[in-house]
Amino acid sequence: MFVFQASNVQFDPSHNICCVYVETLPKMTVFKEIFPFMERLPIQKALSDKHKAFKSHVAHFWKNAKYDDVNDVINSLVSIDGEDKEITITEQLVREVFEFPDDENSPIGFLERMVKGCMLRMGFSGLLNKANYLKACFTKPYKFFIHSVIHALSHRKGGYDVMKDYLMCMVTALVLNKKYNFSRIIFHYMKDNITSGSKSWVYPSFVQMMRDHAYPNLVKDEQNDLMVFNHMDNETLIRLSKYTKNWPEPKKTEFFGFIKNDKYEDPDPVNHLKWRNDEEMKEKSAIDELKKLEEFVETRNDWYTK
Repeated sequence: MFVFQASNVQFDPSHNICCVYVETLPKMTVFKEIFPFMERLPIQKALSDKHKAFKSHVAHFWKNAKYDDVNDVINSLVSIDGEDKEITITEQLVREVFEFPDDENSPIGFLERMVKGCMLRMGFSGLLNKANYLKACFTKPYKFFIHSVIHALSHRKGGYDVMKDYLMCMVTALVLNKKYNFSRIIFHYMKDNITSGSKSWVYPSFVQMMRDHAYPNLVKDEQNDLMVFNHMDNETLIRLSKYTKNWPEPKKTEFFGFIKNDKYEDPDPVNHLKWRNDEEMKEKSAIDELKKLEEFVETRNDWYTK
């Protein structure tokens, strides 16, 4: 049994935020090409539910959080009328609350060659053999998509320009309409926050949503206790639309997979390296991009695991 010792807990208002992909902000039109795809993503609740979170609730959860490694559950407390009630977080609860389209048998990663091949088809303009990819190396629509995934689902509380390996796998799964165990990843990093002795409030919105799911009638003080998040706004979009001298805007790339076709199905849900000879893979542009994989060198074994 591991215990989380919390003091001086840190909270980053840009972590675990809600993303917006409707044309309600002036600068949003720059990214509108990707909106039809964003609107049909099967992880809508986790990406776009602007759930209110409260400082005392989240702080109480992480202060009392313990990981039971025998039963693989996170136990914590919820204060109701001055009395502590137990709350148990499991991978299945994460799946249920956020309506993730996965199950316990869904993969948590794909082979590195396949993931980076997908990044190439998305027009990635950086170095192929880097372990993590910058979102600045993608065109604006893909950059918006990646930005949304990083801020909503990443466990990190900074470094939002970089896709870690599991985020690259998430993006690949969504683009190719593949099964992926989002639930296990979220649960893993909640557990990691306890076992590592971190002092951070990770996934504050998600924690609040799970608390509210277990105890719907919690008392909330919106006047004094509400957490303020830096949700997506027009200033965010202005920054996101810019490129720099070191990272110039890549040339335009075409959409493919589930982005291009709402009826697109995973070409091979069993073998993650085998691509069927369908219309998508017959495109000359796709074949030219994948030729770059001849220069690919695997950077590590079991690339997608921690």
